[in-house]
Parts: sequence; C-alpha cells; structure tokens
Amino acid sequence: MSAARTTPTRRRRRTGARALVGLLAVALAGCAAIPTSGAVVEGDVEVGERDRVVVLAQGPQADAAPEEIVEGFLLAGAAEVTADFAVTREYLVPQARSEWDPLAGAVVAEDVTYEQTGDARITAEATVLGTLDAEGRYAQAPEGARESLVFELQQDGDGSWRIARAPDGLVVTARDLERQFRATSVYFLTPDHRHLVPELRWFPDRDLALATAVVRALLAGPSPWLRDAVISEIPAGAELRPEAVTVEDGVAELSLQPAQAVQEADRGLLLAQVEASLRPLGVTSVEVSAGGVLLEGASTLEVWEGGDAEVVADGALLRLAGGTATPVEGVEPGPVTGLARSEDGATRVAVRPPGELVQIGADGVVPLLSRTALVPPSVDPEGYVWSASGVAGRPLLALAPSGEEVEVDADWLADRAVRGLRVSRDGTRVAVVSAGADGTTLDVAGVVRDETGAPVRLGPPVRAGAPLDPSGPVVWVDDVTLAVLTQGDVGAPSLVTVGGPSTPLPVVADAVALAAGRGERSLLVLTADGDLLRYDGRTWVRVPGVGPVTAAAYPG
Repeated sequence: MSAARTTPTRRRRRTGARALVGLLAVALAGCAAIPTSGAVVEGDVEVGERDRVVVLAQGPQADAAPEEIVEGFLLAGAAEVTADFAVTREYLVPQARSEWDPLAGAVVAEDVTYEQTGDARITAEATVLGTLDAEGRYAQAPEGARESLVFELQQDGDGSWRIARAPDGLVVTARDLERQFRATSVYFLTPDHRHLVPELRWFPDRDLALATAVVRALLAGPSPWLRDAVISEIPAGAELRPEAVTVEDGVAELSLQPAQAVQEADRGLLLAQVEASLRPLGVTSVEVSAGGVLLEGASTLEVWEGGDAEVVADGALLRLAGGTATPVEGVEPGPVTGLARSEDGATRVAVRPPGELVQIGADGVVPLLSRTALVPPSVDPEGYVWSASGVAGRPLLALAPSGEEVEVDADWLADRAVRGLRVSRDGTRVAVVSAGADGTTLDVAGVVRDETGAPVRLGPPVRAGAPLDPSGPVVWVDDVTLAVLTQGDVGAPSLVTVGGPSTPLPVVADAVALAAGRGERSLLVLTADGDLLRYDGRTWVRVPGVGPVTAAAYPG
C-alpha cells in the first residue's frame, strides 16, 4: 500500500488515539513462541478459545467531509478484520466495492494524519510499525518509517462523498494486529526428517476460516528465504478438495489432491506437519484423507528439551542446574569468552583472547584457528562449529567435526562485517548481526546443506528487529524468537520474533553477552564486570554462587 505524496492544499490532522486505536478488544492466546522442533506432543500451555468483545464497524455518516469518509473507511476496515467488510464497502462507490481487496495486506501504523491534497483527493500519512503481506508474512519497519496512502473520492447523486479509488489492504494498529490476527506457525521439516521447523505467519482470526488459511499456507510451502533449507512431505501442487478445513470438537478434517501423490508421501511426517500447524488453534487431532483414503502413520521426530547452562567462572567450567553450580570434571578452560557447546557436550569451543578459536575438553585447550576480531562461535546439530572474523568481506566459517575448515557462501554479506551469529537448534536457520553501509542489522537466513549435512551456503536474508540497532550478541530463545543486545553504553536486551514484532527487556548496565535455553526464563545476560543475571519474566536477578563469569552458554 503506497502512493506518491502530493502538495497539500488543505490539512486536517487525526492522531492514532482517535483514528486507529481501540476498534476491537480480543483476548489474545499466546502462540507466537511455541515448542516447534520434534514430535507433536502435548505442550505446557493450554490453548483454548479466545474470549472476544466485538465493536461493530460504523458506516458513513450523512454530510461527512472527505477526510471523515477516509478516516471512517480505515476505522471500519480495521474493525471488520474478522468479518466480511460489508460495512467498510459502504464507504466505496459501487464499482470500487468489488475491486478493493481488503486482504491484500496490512500496514501496521500509528499517528495517522489526513490531508486534502486536491478537490477530491485525501492523503493519509502514517508512521509505519510494520507491514503484513497477503500470505501473512509480517515485517517490522525501521524506526521512523512513513507511508502515504492516496484516496480518490467523488460525490454521489445525493451529494455524499464516497471513495472511488482506495489502496488495497488495511491500516491497523499494533493492538489490532495482536488481537484480530492470529500469530501461528506453519511447520516444515529438516532435510534429515528429524525435526519440525516453524515459519511464523499472521492470519485474520476468523473462526471458520482460520484453519483453512493455515493449511493453505502449509500447502503453498515455505517463504523464499527458508525454501532451500527445509523440506515438506506435502507434495508440490497439493490442494484442498473441498476447499475448506472443518473443525469440530477439536478434530480437524481435510482432504488433499492429487490423491496418488499424497498417498505416496511419508504419511507420518505429513500428518505431523498438519497437526503441528493446527494445534495452536485448539485442534487436538487431524483426519487427512486423499482419494477417499484416510491417512494413517507415525513419525519419530525429536524434541529438544533445553539442556542446562554452562559458565566459565574463575577459569573453571561450571554447570548450572536447579539453581546450583557444580564443576564439570576434567575440563579447565582458562580465561575464555564466547563459550558454545553441542547438545551432548562432546564439543565445547570458545574464544581465547585476542582472537583464537579453541576447543576445550579432557585434553585441555586445543587451538582450532585464529582470526581477527573473531565472533563468539555456535555449534550446530551436525557438529559444525560456526564463527566469523569481524572484518568486512570475510566469509562465514564452519569447522567440520574432522577439523576441516568450510567457507559458507553468503553473497549478501560480501560487504558487511559480521558482529555476531547463532545457528538455530534444528540447524536450518542462522541469525547474523552484521555491519555495513546501512548500519548494523539483524538478519535470519536459511542454511543450505549438502547430502552429508555440511553447510554450503546461506539463503536470502529476512530482516528481524528492524527498529533496533544491534551490537552483536544474539541467541535463540525458542524456535521463532531471538534475544539480541543493542548498541549504547547501557545494555538493552530485546526479544525479536522472526516474522513478528520486537519487545524491549529491562536494561542491564554494561551487558556484553547473552545465553538462552528454551523460553524467556532461561535467558542469561553477562556484564563486563563478570556478573551473571537471569531473566525471571519481569526483571533481571543475579545468579548466586558464581562469579566473576567470562562466558556462558546453553547447547547451540
């Protein structure tokens, strides 16, 4: 939704407080950060029906001025996200009612102003927080982003103003996005068929159509940035026939075509993808048929439970479990930073100043490689150790378990200096903080591997946390959420949803590093003075019995 700015001839201002806030009140059940890798199992969060208070959209008023017509049109559209937009279309001339597509996307905005920029033209300008495309992909906008929307009006036979041309899509507030759209993931598979991989999407929270929208997104496949890093057992070109998913008493029923291709797929994995995608909607089981045959099967997907944190304190390696720190026997890392380890603990690596990647274990500290401004490493599920030199133009590096050094191709990093990276625990995505001509950014890209599991290249990036100015340290908090530190003298950790908004956390003075297992309450922050703090859901609390700490890590 965009249009060129024109010279104002008359100006009328509305702020977000009147123009866009408070259209619907809906209690939102959290579903943007759910367990996503592994078999479909019962979660620790009960998902039920959401209570809903509906404010009906108001139609055009008699003798309303052009600015009021446009304002009312936007208000009505935001109020009818979960309806059929019948009232909203009353603001349009008859021909435009069939041409306007409200579900082509949405601008998430605040501080909307209206200007009469011609005899029959109104321009609405807003501060943009993010955008939503027709497939439910959300992208945060950079700080201070603006967008102008132009509306052409005309008078009908009674002299009332109506809109003759309107940009497709909606304008909603951040509150509308959370309350009227459902954030939920569609699930794909790692190439080795071991884990489910989520991609977060946002759909209008329409009771009867929501499950259908989710399944259609699943059938369409992953977005371009993730496409080469994952697979799907749902055959390419599969369609819903009939074109709807029915849900009754928690059971979702759907039929897919072409029947032969669907029946020849791995049925257990296909069912796992469908069930995991629908479970956040209150679905307890799925019945998928093809050609009249009900699909049955089981999968052996793995679930990552989180693991314990390990820290380096006073040169010793300690394991944190149940609030107690115990020494890890046979390991003396010495003064290192940037600790990382594999899930089974067989691989532990760290950075030894000034820029040496080392492996630590029973054999002591073993040098692996040296690079200028080496960033803290990450260990992926295949045992590859990732790192990078913080010098512009240097490639990402991955050390194989054999010690062989592999360069991971990422053309979009050619002119950028890597400041931090972290591979997701399913190994399909990597979060990269990098600095370039456009500043320092946080991006997420798919990891493309060869048939042996070795990383070969990164797919195209998708920006995350666009309003933020990240400093480098980044970790995965769950399968769709990152935590990152931002620039400045005072540390400001933020949670960043990949495909969603970001949330600032309480500041931590002189924060220098992060670690996370599964969930916000596993999040640790390390300060320059060696203090280790844990997030308790509201604030940061000191971890007792350890210090001074130079490094902290969970698996990954």
